[in-house]
Amino acid sequence: MPDVKILLAGGQGEIEEKKSRFIATLQPVESEEAAAEFIAKIRKKYYDARHNCPAYVIGAGREITRCSDDGEPSGTAGRPMLEVLLGEGLTDTVVVVTRYFGGTLLGTGGLVRAYTAAVQEGLKNCEIAVRRAGEKYRLILGYPDADRVMKYLESGRLQVNSREYGADVRLEIAVAAGSGAEHIAALTELTDGRIAAEELGACTFLVQQPADAP
Repeated sequence: MPDVKILLAGGQGEIEEKKSRFIATLQPVESEEAAAEFIAKIRKKYYDARHNCPAYVIGAGREITRCSDDGEPSGTAGRPMLEVLLGEGLTDTVVVVTRYFGGTLLGTGGLVRAYTAAVQEGLKNCEIAVRRAGEKYRLILGYPDADRVMKYLESGRLQVNSREYGADVRLEIAVAAGSGAEHIAALTELTDGRIAAEELGACTFLVQQPADAP
């Protein structure tokens, strides 16, 4: 499974264009039913707006894509919004852009730019993560090696799922698919062979994307 970007937490952003307000509200979803419920919720909240235009992408391979212009000229709202989500590589994401009409027509080009910019503004206030295919391992090591092993795991941005401290230290970690052997070899060298590793199988895990990441 290739890496995919998802929302850890939704957000909202607003722009103004010639006195029209465009409010983008985003949320993570895992099904069309959940997307439909969210769209209905936003339409109820902003019932007095001229337009509530939705777009969503669902599925690890972005199999499901839907959008609507909700009364705006064809191709000026839903499709540009959807293109932002696809361009960002996002999936399992729904967005609704609410427009309060300001009295001045924007034209087709102006509408495309406004709906695009609104979604981009909303994404700035969302938490984004990468869902990555991985491999799980259990590591068993002694306390004298614990600090250097943890520093290695943190510097490599490997995910630590659990820690147990008893007669020894037991860690369950997740690494990117195909990289397990390389990491185990490095940890074995780091501890002069004083570490045991057990492969636990395939998994997926999340890597949070920094706010300023491309």
